[in-house]
Order: sequence, then C-alpha cells, then structure tokens
Amino acid sequence: MTNPPTASNQQTDFSALCLQLTNGSEKVQQQTLQKLATLGNDGEKVLMDFLLQPRLQSPTWIDGIAYQALRSSDSPAVSAFLEANFPLGIVPLNSERGIDYTQLQQLLISQDFQASDKLTLRLLCELAGELALQRKWLYFTEVESFPITDLQTINTLWLVYSEGKFGFSVQREIWLAVGKNWEKLWSQIDWKNGNNWTRYPNEFTWNLTAPKGHLPLSNQLRGVRTISALLSHPAWTTANK
Repeated sequence: MTNPPTASNQQTDFSALCLQLTNGSEKVQQQTLQKLATLGNDGEKVLMDFLLQPRLQSPTWIDGIAYQALRSSDSPAVSAFLEANFPLGIVPLNSERGIDYTQLQQLLISQDFQASDKLTLRLLCELAGELALQRKWLYFTEVESFPITDLQTINTLWLVYSEGKFGFSVQREIWLAVGKNWEKLWSQIDWKNGNNWTRYPNEFTWNLTAPKGHLPLSNQLRGVRTISALLSHPAWTTANK
C-alpha cells in the first residue's frame, strides 16, 4: 500500500517546480507554469514573483503564459497584484513615433487575433504615414524605414500573448529555414494550399490551433517585396533595448 505524501515531500515537489521554472527549457517552463497554476495560492505566489523578475523589460512568451494564468485567477490578491504592477499588460509599449499600442496589447491579451491582425495592419500604416493610412496598404520602401523599436514592440506583443506561435520574427525564422522560398513559406504557415491562396477571413485560423507563423497576415501587405522588406528588417537582428 502506497503511503500518502508527507508535508516534507509536498514541499520538496513544490521546490522542484520552482527550480524547473527558473532553469528549465521553454517546454519544461511551459509545463511547470501550467502545473503551478493548479496549486492555488502557493502556485500563484510563485507566478507573481516570476513576473516581477528584472528580465521582464524584454518579456517572452513564457512570461505571457504566467501572466495569462494569473489573469484567469479569481483571487482578489492576484487581481490587485496585476492592477498594481501590470495594469496594461506585461509588454512595454515603446515607440519612436509616439504611437499608442495599448489597444493592440488588450486585444492580444484577450486572444482576439482577428481584430489584432486588422489593428496591426493599421498601426503599420500609421508608422508609414498619412498616405499609407489613406490607402490602407504599404509600399516596401515604407517598411524599410520603419523604426526598429516599433517593429519590436508589435512583434513582442504577438509573441508574448500567442505562446510564441505568432509574430513577424516567427515568420522570418520559418522563411530562413526554408531557404527564403516563398512557396514553401506560404504552405508551411497555411497561407496557401497547393495553388490556392487561403481566403480571407473565413479560411484563416484565428486561434492558437493555427500553424506556427500563421499570424499576423503579412500576405495582406501587398506583394512579396513588402513582406520581404518586413522579414529582412534590421529589427530582427538588433537586440531589444
């Protein structure tokens, strides 16, 4: 007959989870976060401490999972913690052009990916200037002049609140992995099936079951030259500040 776990064993297990959260691979961290979210007040305390670590100046999708787990809690203490420390979310909304990314952060926190996609295109047009806002699409030359800071902010928002599945940097990684072959990229991120383009919006997948890199819909930016300029932008080879 198996003996029930002692308080000491339970404490040891909990300590092991904390260690895994700090030192584990991303996969281990993700599993650990999911486990901690089921451990009540003790687990939530670890998640709150995790989010207060200094690295959050450059949050990752692991931080996003911890944040979303806390947001789903019905604990008044957790709600007060989030309101005091992260009233707008965990991603710093830096912009060289004075653009407000608050709404995009809120939509992505809510995982309203279709609305987030539409807003992302509008924000990119806002970065490009008044003429792009009026025409609602971009020239590749406009993309080339985008500030690094703003592209990194938009990309980090997508990464953090999609468990690392979505974002321009994710699309770039796939593009490089397939040798910059556009047809292979379209197929891998499910923008094209054979010779048929995925139809907007109903044939796209607006949730986390989508293939990695599926969103945002850069294919709506008009032409390969525009997305090539986006995926080749120095934002992806320059460290976040």
